[in-house]
Amino acid sequence: MRKSGGRSGGRGEGGDGPAAGGAKKRRRGRGGGGGGGGAKRQPTLTSLPTGRAAYVETRRWLLDEHGPVCAYCDRAVAERSITLDHVTPRKGLTAYDRRDNLVLSCKTCNAQKADKPILVFLLASRARVIAMYKYGQHLSHQLVEMIKDLLPEHERPALPSRSARGGKRRKTARELFGADEGPSPYLDD
Repeated sequence: MRKSGGRSGGRGEGGDGPAAGGAKKRRRGRGGGGGGGGAKRQPTLTSLPTGRAAYVETRRWLLDEHGPVCAYCDRAVAERSITLDHVTPRKGLTAYDRRDNLVLSCKTCNAQKADKPILVFLLASRARVIAMYKYGQHLSHQLVEMIKDLLPEHERPALPSRSARGGKRRKTARELFGADEGPSPYLDD
């Protein structure tokens, strides 16, 4: 028989557990670590987690594409001091550790941007918008379109060419596959 109308503090009817006043409730973590049956749910990632090697590879790729130029201020800096910056702040999310969210940045711009949303950072300086247009064409479609919307077509600068940077030129389809031989097999007769 219970002495009070509430729940008993012990584990069983005999009261062989801890007293009601001294019982500590165990909180379950996010993983649901205790009982309950069923399989553990694995998180679904939108991209692969980025390790140190992937950052080094992305940095090298961006340096090969643009040279050691800050994507925010268009200033050339020493290659050893240029940093990678997340255009959309990652705040612990691995989905933002992708090449289409990373740009080269000088330490000054990287510190000024910090975790600000990219739109806030770009709207503070027209020169930043122009630089991002030039050096951010590899970013996600949404970011590129946003940058284009901030810069009227008649104000858009020419994009830096690979040949001007000393990079290799892409081969044309004709160079890759040879000259066309007659009419296209895909045309209706």
